[in-house]
Amino acid sequence: MSDELPGFTFLTAGKVRDLYAPEGHDDLLLLVANDRVSAFDQVLSRPIPGRAALLTRLTRWWFAQLADVPNHLADADVAVPEAVADRAMLVRRLRMHPVECVVRGYVTGSGYAEYRRTGSISGLPLPEGLQDGDRLPEPIFTPAYKAELGAHDENIPFETVVDLVGAETAEALRSTSLRIFAEASAIADAKGVILADTKFEFGDDAEGGLVLADEVLTPDSSRFWDAAAYASGRRGVGFDKQIVRDWLAAHWDGEGAAPDLPDEVVQRTADRYRELVELLTA
Repeated sequence: MSDELPGFTFLTAGKVRDLYAPEGHDDLLLLVANDRVSAFDQVLSRPIPGRAALLTRLTRWWFAQLADVPNHLADADVAVPEAVADRAMLVRRLRMHPVECVVRGYVTGSGYAEYRRTGSISGLPLPEGLQDGDRLPEPIFTPAYKAELGAHDENIPFETVVDLVGAETAEALRSTSLRIFAEASAIADAKGVILADTKFEFGDDAEGGLVLADEVLTPDSSRFWDAAAYASGRRGVGFDKQIVRDWLAAHWDGEGAAPDLPDEVVQRTADRYRELVELLTA
């Protein structure tokens, strides 16, 4: 259920955040995260306590680290209600691009499954013999088409991105995504964390400039792994919602509504989110 916020008009509820319009400011939006968690394109019935505040804090921190990349945070004299201040971002309205800008430094997850079937990801041929969790020779841009709520995002080749947004914008999305990934990977590496993959979203501002939007480099939009564990041969020891994915994969066939997460999975996920935020921002 969405919050009622004085001075703001509720617009829509997404999987894990709600959208509001501040009254009298047609150029702004308020993104309010919640503790819901999604996996396999379903919003699960049990929330992860503290998730929204942690991910909002981490997104703001990353925006500050990536100060050379224009982002959607708004510098405006609008009071955000105290009840949601720790999980809300006041942002500029953008014309969003219909592309999930996925960057992978390692092959795993759905990317590894696609590689096993085709030898490529999003049409990019990869070396033979890669195993789950292998580091790629260099990070790759593997975009996806953003599906409607409840549907699967569809991996697409770069040529389809060109068809969707034009050649110039497509190249800007690719180059900017790869640059951010490189910068973020170096920052995470210095904290003993591997950034295995992530996804970015971008929009254009009123002047047509490319702007980084939505949540950025969080445990929900990225895979973060423990570098020491990886070096010792324990791959996939992460600080993200893989705990949730793994439990669902073992206890659910994907049909109908997903089962309730047990207390232990909820608590472990919350703990790992908190650990990642503290590791990175210390």
